[in-house]
This record gives sequence, C-alpha cells and structure tokens, in this order.
Amino acid sequence: MTNLPPPAEELRLLDAELLQLDLRRAVLLRRREWLIHTLRAAAAPPSDQGAGTTPVSGRPDTGVSGAVRRPEATAPGVQNVLLVLGGVLLAVAAIAFTLVSWGHMGIAGRALVLGALTVAALGVPVVLLRRGLRSTAEAVAALGTILTVLDAYALHEVAFAGTDGLGYTAAGSAVLAAVWAVYGVVAGAAVPPPAPAAERGPAAGGARAGLRHPVPLAVATAHLPLLLWALAVGAGPHTVTAVLLLTAAGGTAVALRAAPAPVRVVAVVGALGMGVVGVLSAGWLCWSASDAGAAARAAALLVVAAVVALVAGRSVRDPGAGMGAALAAGLCLVAGAGGVLRASLPGEWTVPGCVVCALPLLAADRTRLSRPLRRGLVRASAAVQCFAVLWSVPLVAGTVLGPVTQVARPWSGAPGNVRDAVFTDVPWPPYASTGPLVLAAVAAVVLVAGRNTARSATAGVVALVLGWAAVTTVPVVLQLPYPIALVGQGVVVVAVLGLAEWSGRAGNRPSPLTLTALLLALVTSADLAFLALASESATIGVLVCLTVLFGAACRGRVAAPFAAPAALGHATALACAIGASAGWRPHDTALLVLVVPAVAALVASRTSGSRATVPVEVAGAAAGLLALALAVTDPPMLAVVLSLCGVLTAGTALRPERRAAGYAAAALFLLATWVRLTAWEVTTPEAYTLPVTGPALIVGLLRRRRDTAVSSWTAYGAGLALTLVPSLLAAWDDRHWLRPLLLGVAALAVTLAGARYRLQAPLVVGGGVLALVTLHELAPYLVQVVGALPRWAPPALAGLVLLALGATYEQRLRDARRLREALGRLR
Repeated sequence: MTNLPPPAEELRLLDAELLQLDLRRAVLLRRREWLIHTLRAAAAPPSDQGAGTTPVSGRPDTGVSGAVRRPEATAPGVQNVLLVLGGVLLAVAAIAFTLVSWGHMGIAGRALVLGALTVAALGVPVVLLRRGLRSTAEAVAALGTILTVLDAYALHEVAFAGTDGLGYTAAGSAVLAAVWAVYGVVAGAAVPPPAPAAERGPAAGGARAGLRHPVPLAVATAHLPLLLWALAVGAGPHTVTAVLLLTAAGGTAVALRAAPAPVRVVAVVGALGMGVVGVLSAGWLCWSASDAGAAARAAALLVVAAVVALVAGRSVRDPGAGMGAALAAGLCLVAGAGGVLRASLPGEWTVPGCVVCALPLLAADRTRLSRPLRRGLVRASAAVQCFAVLWSVPLVAGTVLGPVTQVARPWSGAPGNVRDAVFTDVPWPPYASTGPLVLAAVAAVVLVAGRNTARSATAGVVALVLGWAAVTTVPVVLQLPYPIALVGQGVVVVAVLGLAEWSGRAGNRPSPLTLTALLLALVTSADLAFLALASESATIGVLVCLTVLFGAACRGRVAAPFAAPAALGHATALACAIGASAGWRPHDTALLVLVVPAVAALVASRTSGSRATVPVEVAGAAAGLLALALAVTDPPMLAVVLSLCGVLTAGTALRPERRAAGYAAAALFLLATWVRLTAWEVTTPEAYTLPVTGPALIVGLLRRRRDTAVSSWTAYGAGLALTLVPSLLAAWDDRHWLRPLLLGVAALAVTLAGARYRLQAPLVVGGGVLALVTLHELAPYLVQVVGALPRWAPPALAGLVLLALGATYEQRLRDARRLREALGRLR
C-alpha cells in the first residue's frame, strides 16, 4: 500500500511541483522565441541583413569564408536601448523644467503643464498596451511615475511650503504608493484578455500583459511612510522600533499574498531589511535597559518579531526559508527573556537564564508544527547553548593553562586556595562563577537529546568534554583549599581513566568516547602535575601517585598505549623532582633519569608486538635525551650517560625486530669514547683508540667471513671511526707535521684497501679523513694564494667554474649518477 502524506504536506508538495513546472515552461518559451528569431534572421534577404554593411559594389560585405555578416545587436536590444535612452532624456528634461523653469510661469500655467504631462504620460501606456507595444508602454509609464514625484514636489513648493519636510515626505510617499499601486492594477485591467488558445500562437502566454514596474515600486515605497512619520513626530526608540517591526510585518504579508514574482521579491527584501533593523534595535533596547520594565517593553517587541517570523515560516513553501524564520523566531524569544533576566537578576545568572529559556524550544520537536519550524526552533536552542559554552571558554582555558605559569616559580609555597595558584598571572573572567553550572546543564541537554539517535556517539563525546570542563572548573570557582583541589583533580583522572577502560571493553578498537576519555585523562594529569609545582611535597606526592596510577592503567588492553608513556613521563618528572629535592646537580640527576629508559627498554621487550611497544620506546628515548641534556654541562658524566644509553640501546638491538638499533648503540659508544678522551684532556688519543680499533676490526673480519651478507659498515665502520675521527680532531689543532702525516698515510691506506676489496665503509671513511687532512694542511697556502690574487680574480674564477659546469651539466649529472651507483655496488 502507498503511504500518503497528510493533506497539508501533500498540498505543499503539489505547489512545489507546479512552481517547478511554471519555471520550466518559462525557460522553454524563451528558448523558443530565440530559435524563431534566429530562423527569421537566417531566412531574411541579404539586403536586409545589416544596413550599412554593403560596400560600394552593391554586394553584401562578406568575410574570408564568404558568409554574410550578422548584425551585432538584435532588434529587441536596440529597441530597449532606444526606449531607455528616450525615457531618461525625457525625465531629465522634466526635472530641469520643474526645478529651473518653474518660476517663469504662473500658477495656472504650472498646473496645466504638469497636469497635462502627467495625465499624458500615465494614459498613453494604456493605449500602447492595447496595441501590444509593451516595452514602449513601460518606458512612458516610467516617465509618468517620475512626473508624479515632481508633482508632489511642486505641490509642496506651492501649497505646503510651510509644513515640515519630513512629515510631508511621509504623507507624499504614502499617497504615491497608493497611486502607483492603483495605476498598475488599472493599467493591467484595461488591457484586453488574451485570445483563446486556438487563435494565439504557441509562444503566447495566457496572462494579461500589464505594466511591470508600478506595483513593485509602490510596494517598495510603502515601507517608508510609517518610519518617516515616526521620525517626524519625534517618537521614542521603542515607538520607532515598533514601527519598523510593523512595516516588516506588512511587507511579509504582501510577500505571502502577492502573485507576481517582482512584487514578492521587493516585499521580501523590504521586510527583511526593516525586520533586521527592528530586531537589532529591540535587542539593544532590551539588553541595555536599566530596569525590568524597560526591558519587558523591548522584550514585547521581540516577541512580536518572533510571531511574525513564525507566521512567515509557516506560510512559505521553501523548507529552508521556513527553518530560517523559525530559527530567527527562537533567537528573538530567548533574547527577550534573557534581557528581562539581565535587568532583574545579578550578572552571573544572565547566561544560565538564557540557557534555561532556550530549553523549552527543544520541546517543539514533539509538537505538531511542520518539520521546518521544528528544526528551526531546535537549532535556535542549540545556538543559544553554543553561545553559552563559548562564554565559558575563558574560564576553562584559564583553569587548564593557568597552572603552567608555576614553572617560572617552582616550590614557591602552597597558596591559600586553588584560584590563587591558577589565576596568578591570568585575569579572572567577569561573571564566571556560574560557568560550571552552564557547562553541566548543556552537557545534560546534549546527552539527553542525543540519546537513541544516529548521533548518540557524537553526543556522548560532547557531553563528556563539557562535563569534564564543568568538574575541572568547580574547585577554582568555589575557591577550594589547595590540598582539596589536588585531591579533586586526582579523582577526576581516576574517573576518566575508569570510563575509558569501561567504554573500551565493547569493541576491539577504541571508540571515539574511549579516545576522548584517555585524552582528557592525560590533559588532567599534566594540569595536576603543573598545579602541584607550588609545593615541594605536593610535587613529589602527586608525581608518585600519577606514576603508580598510569602504571596500573597499563594493564588495561585499551588504555595501555596511552597510559604507558604517560607513566614513564610522570616517572621522568619524578626523577627530576627527587634530584632537585636532594640538592643534586643536574648532571647527577641524569643518572637517576636513566632509570626510566631502562624500565622502558625492559617493558618494551616484554610487550614486543603490542600497540604499546612503540609509545613506550618513544617515551624511553625522550627520557634518555633529557638525561643527555642534563649531563651535557659535565663531560665525564656525559660520557657515562652516553655509555649507559649505548648499553640500553644495544640491549634493545638484541630483539630481532630492532636490529637497526645496533647502529645507534655503536654511535653512542663512539661518542662516549670521544667525550671521555676530551674530558681527560688527552693529547694522544691514539694510545687509547688503537688498542680498541685492532680487536674491533678483527671481530668485524671474522664476522664477515662467517656471514657474507654483513655490510662493511657493520663490520668495520665503528672500528675505523673510533681511531680516525679522534685523531682527525687532534690533528686539526696540532701544529706539528708528524700526526697529520701519519693520519694521512693511514687514511690513504684505508682508502686503498676499500678500493681494492670494494668495501664502502673503508672507502668513504678513509677518503673523507684524507680529504679533510689534505685541506687542513693546504689551508695556509690557499689563504696566501687568495691574498696574493687581485680582488676580481676569485669572482672571475667562480664565474668560469660555473660556466664550465653549465656547459657540461648533463655530463656532470651522468658522472655523479655513476659515482653514486658505484658506491652503491660496494659492500
């Protein structure tokens, strides 16, 4: 069976379909007229196609292809241009006559001339319409409407010169609007009805061909009399606002009842303009009122505007327009109620009052109103709630970001209450004491409204964030004692983690609610850690609790990838806090911080392959970098820290999937060796590096014999760099010739060995060291040569080199590509 819609809905659908058919018919008729005109122009004789284009020979002017030139302007276009130009010239002449030559004639002559011109200009279009000359009739009628304005001006100058200009303009605009409306209707009625369908052409329409502009012009002018009258009598702002809304209501009524499209467009534009100005004026009067009575009077105007908008939204056929009208109506109602509350209650309760006033609009979704009206009222309520949430953003942002300022003054002493610790350098937002109440109310509304809907997941996430913000700001608003605030924040962390674990049990992958809860837990824990910096004991206690809490949360399947790095991060901060509390220097604290990378490496080895492995390794690497940064001021301790980091990295490289970490371990060991030699101020590093380099190279050689797939970098890279790099650094400041000579010979031998056995690591390391030694030894002579050359010689030499490179650019690229491929083929 077919489900038929209600009669009202079916009628709306039928009207929309008929409107679409009318629009399509109009488009097809215009297309048919253009095709007929094109066919007629093509069938016309050559002598009629483009006057003035025939040359002296008497033949039509043709192009290269021999085709006859088409006229550049169509006949209707030429006709319209001529009519508009003639009407403009006549209007200018009439204005000049009225303003300049008016004083040269007597009263009878003036009245006779203007009367005769006006009657003629208004009467001739009727005759022209009966003969089918519609464009000409429009031009003459436009002249007639201009003459009526001039008649009104002349009447004021002759008979009402002493009256108020604004009041006379109001009366004149009303009279002119009525005259133009009557004239448009009468002129259209004077045209004979269309012929029967069998007698008229297929392109002919079935409606009377009346004048187009008088009625829309009358509707546009009708918006002015009441406003001008109110201004003329010196009405107050409430009266002027009421006049604006009344005019908008009249324009709305005309737009809903008028059939011609131009009249509807003019009425809609006028109604929107007057309505917007009136609503803004009423809102300003309501929210700036000093007492409840004045606010109530302005609120009544907003209620009138809301009623007009609802009536318009119910009557329009477009669903989008209906929804927009209902949205505007709902906002007007809430603005009026909020303005009255603002004048009656303290300022802190204004926004909560607006939220309460917006809640009844949600009940419109369960009424029998049309769907666009219901959606518009619901969206108005949602808009008010969004505004309330935005109003509370400064409070939430200050509460979350304010504790960060404690980093500049750690352990300065516990404050009396939590607001002194949070809003020390951040100003307290005005009227923010009811912010948590607003956030909680909006969260409850979102949760209830989104229940059992397609957007229930999104509603749950939004409600969770708003509820978290409300709970987080409560201690600051209530100015709770500092210890109680710390405990409250800790409870929030526990609650959010528990919610994340509970919501994550439903599926294999974390849901948006779970991820949001975990993110809020991390943010709250970081905020709690910063807040605890005001007191030494609070800092250590809070960091211990957070480390244990997130460590326990790692046992959960869903929370582990987030809780594990959080636990390591808080443990790192705890190590730094313990070192600072014990009075240790930063480089001594670095050893304590290294406990965190060690634990991270152990945990990563136990959880290899899980989703928490990579986050744990990243957190451990970050803690290791922090330890290196703390020890950088003391080279001996830095060497120890580098060695320990190398040990941890080497232990990580024992895992099959982390073999690449062996390169980092070798680099750390080399850095530790070089730093240790630098700390000992060794001038002969070869005495310490050569005994290690020999065994390292032997071990590499044996490994390559057992496994030919091992690269030369793995076998020989660390051993070669262990001696060559420290020797290069020592030779760079050595003024004697022996070390550079021996280092150059050794680098040359390594390079030749790499070339002989086609090994990449000896070739690159030895060649690089040899090039740097050579550059170091030749640098003084190069400086002397450059100083002896004229100043223009280096730029000229550089230019020649660039020219040579440019001339052989392709060959150089090919050679560089071959060199790269040759190095790539080495082992």
